[in-house]
Amino acid sequence: MTTRRTRPAPRPPEGTPPRAELARQARHVLADAVRIARWAAVEHGADTAPRTGTGARPAQERAAAALDLTPGQIRAGWDRARLAGLVELHGDTARPGWRLHAWDRDDSAVLRGWVALFDAWSLVHPAPEGVAPSAVAEVVEAVPQVLSLLQLSQGPVLVPALLDLLGQRVEELREERCEVPAAEQAPETADAPALDGLPTLLDWALEGLAAVGALTLDPGTEERHATLTPLGNWAVWVKLEQICVAAQSPAGNIEQSAEDMLRGCARLTPGPARDEYRAWLAARTLSSAVAELLAVARGEDALLRGLAFEALRVVGAPAEAEVRATVAEPSLRPYALLWLAEYEGADPDDAQEVLTREESTWLWVDTAAAVADHGESELLVRHLDSAVQGTVPALLDEVRAVGHPRTVQVLVALAAAHPDPALAKAVRRAAFQVHTGGA
Repeated sequence: MTTRRTRPAPRPPEGTPPRAELARQARHVLADAVRIARWAAVEHGADTAPRTGTGARPAQERAAAALDLTPGQIRAGWDRARLAGLVELHGDTARPGWRLHAWDRDDSAVLRGWVALFDAWSLVHPAPEGVAPSAVAEVVEAVPQVLSLLQLSQGPVLVPALLDLLGQRVEELREERCEVPAAEQAPETADAPALDGLPTLLDWALEGLAAVGALTLDPGTEERHATLTPLGNWAVWVKLEQICVAAQSPAGNIEQSAEDMLRGCARLTPGPARDEYRAWLAARTLSSAVAELLAVARGEDALLRGLAFEALRVVGAPAEAEVRATVAEPSLRPYALLWLAEYEGADPDDAQEVLTREESTWLWVDTAAAVADHGESELLVRHLDSAVQGTVPALLDEVRAVGHPRTVQVLVALAAAHPDPALAKAVRRAAFQVHTGGA
């Protein structure tokens, strides 16, 4: 048996302010966003969200007048409120997010909200016009290296030094992708941006990070320099800590695909499974991790479908848009509705109320398929008790009508497992009727 080697978690940077002071600074950065979110919560109507786009001007003007801010400040603050989880959009209606309710009393909620904004710095500050999207993506991917240098320096760093590091990191990323340098490509295939465009993109990145309160930019006497704020210093440490947590994945699933990771977690109890989900997620960008989990959920294995949504519960707010989009997919709709209900504050025991009778029946069959494939026969028999119908005849009638692709296999497995001969016979008859298309 091998012993998994772990690395110690990094210590907070020397001089890091107390958590309460960091939360105070985060509240200051998001002060306008909180005011706008609270204004929208009081208005609480379908046309109150001061968002951008067609039809947004009346709400923006009302918010600007009420809060004594300019329309531009309203738009910027509204975007920050959304990115920090202070507000949630449900169709055309804006609702206060759970972080807004906890804002004045929960420092952890405040700091998590600010970190969400920090992670979205490239959305807060639009990229320069006329720059290739691939160049923007490269810089976004290389920025963590820049932030690490700023933290290690523990003080101001000249912008030219940051530019040198950024250029080196972009070249490394291209080599990792086995890209041919742009100068060596034929003109018609030279898609990789030239490195001489990096100063503009570095300025954009630094200004974006300054806009979310992660660093300050000083013109200096000779050359401009950047310095991490206490919040920015703490955020970089948080990211390093997440990497260390990922490296200490208890069951060793960090390097696995989402499917293999979920299969490994199927044998774990809920607590250790959540630890695995967190470690696996910490080693990936959230967008790619969410997409990979949903791809597994769309597969044929019902057990992995359920586990994928359990992992998405660990993701939380960053997965909301993607989960909400799956409501239109029949095989994922019940899972997505339950996820959204719990995300919006419903008690897990009451969340089932958001499902229609048909959706509950579909979910019952899907769960039974997972038990039949991976569980024991006794579990499948006990699963009968969770059906909303209350009686086996009523359940069989609705199961036949729901159209789940695994209905026949589930009924056959249930008939084989049930100790009551009469009930088993009724279930086999239902399986036969579904198989033959009979009534």
